[in-house]
Amino acid sequence: MENNIQHSDIYALAHHHRFQWEEAQQSYVILFPEGMVKLHGGAGEVIKRVNGKASVADIVADLKAAFPEAEGIEADIIGMFEMAVGKAWLRKIN
Repeated sequence: MENNIQHSDIYALAHHHRFQWEEAQQSYVILFPEGMVKLHGGAGEVIKRVNGKASVADIVADLKAAFPEAEGIEADIIGMFEMAVGKAWLRKIN
C-alpha cells in the first residue's frame, strides 16, 4: 500500500505512541501499547522532527541542511514517512 505523502502535509506521532531515545538500545524508539519499534539510521532523525507543526517540506529542508553530504536524502525521508504512516505510527494533522 502506497501513501500519498505531500510536501505540505503535517504529521504528529499517533495517539498512544511515544518517541524517545532508549539508552539500553542506543537508538531512538517508538513506544506504543503493543510494544516498541527500534528506529535505525536516519529514521530517528526524521521522527524527531515530526511535531505536529512542521510540514514534510520543512523536515526535508532541515535534514538536507543537517546532512548536506547525504545524496538522495529526500527520497529516503519520503520513504520513511510512507512507512511510518502505513504502520500507523504517525497521524496526519492537515
